[in-house]
Amino acid sequence: MNTREVFSLMLEREASDLYLRTKAQPRARINGRVETLGGEPLSKSTMAAITNHLLGNEDRRRKFAENLDIDFIYDEEGVGRFRINIFTQRGSPAIVARHVHMTVKNFEELNLPAEVLKMFCEESKGLFLTSGPAGSGKSTTIATMIEYINNMSAKHIITIEDPIEFLFTDKKSIINQRELGLDVRSYPMALRYVTQQSPDIIYIGNIRDEATMRAAITATELGTFVLTTFHTINAVQTIVRIVNFFPPHLHDEIRMQLSMILKGTVSLRLLPRKDGQGRIPAFETMVVTPTISRLIRENRIREIQPFIDEGELFGMKSFKRSLVELVTSGLVEEHDARLYADSKDEFDLELKGLKR
Repeated sequence: MNTREVFSLMLEREASDLYLRTKAQPRARINGRVETLGGEPLSKSTMAAITNHLLGNEDRRRKFAENLDIDFIYDEEGVGRFRINIFTQRGSPAIVARHVHMTVKNFEELNLPAEVLKMFCEESKGLFLTSGPAGSGKSTTIATMIEYINNMSAKHIITIEDPIEFLFTDKKSIINQRELGLDVRSYPMALRYVTQQSPDIIYIGNIRDEATMRAAITATELGTFVLTTFHTINAVQTIVRIVNFFPPHLHDEIRMQLSMILKGTVSLRLLPRKDGQGRIPAFETMVVTPTISRLIRENRIREIQPFIDEGELFGMKSFKRSLVELVTSGLVEEHDARLYADSKDEFDLELKGLKR
């Protein structure tokens, strides 16, 4: 089995992720569940051939040999675009490939909260965050927002990614996409000079450290709108994570800055659809109102959740309400929704309340 065959089979089965390993059958994540694609277990020579083909050039081979782990985008002509991660386990290479869709769908097609996301797209400065576990749709949500802005407004958008996933074509906006390792050495280095490039909007693929977070905050204070992603499960945890990037003696200062620049968050979880036709997002939306801004500033972040629960007037929605609505509309099984709830008891109470 070669790369073209296995990627074609992956797309034929509408899988989001592909898993290849020596002495194991090819497997794929289909509707959120890992399933066997069939065929014989991959031999050591077959895995070596696939790995060498994907690595492609001497530079990638050198990086993989040095780090035993590499992440990049691979285009299989006539098949599709894939984000490839090759790592080493038990002394041999293993591969995880994620399908990157070539076209960016709109909010409605993806069942995302269209009105509140469109509202955030109209911001001219500040910070917007998407959060969720790996593979929950964070990058897709940001791509949809960028494409919406691209269609609606004349802006200069700069993306800084590792690696570049979605490719954009200029429409009303001009979009420059920079990739770590290819176009710039690091997120902080890219952000050091970005304000001199006259951007209206900056997308930072992922913030992992204090230096990048500080640079992002500085960019918003200089008058740009910054979008980024976090591997956190909800709004409260995301704010706590940002503050904890910094040493304790700076926490008051960072909370003050966040209270002024943070516009909102959207947290995502993908659930299997009841009809078996793929997955659908449950989401939590938080809009930073004056009250929420005050709670951040006063270090009462843990008190924010009730305001999200009751903030529908401002475009907010809690995970439990989103999950219940998916169940009552017949899109998701009750059992699956309960598995994704933060609190099963609160989910059950919310469900009973809406079923009355």
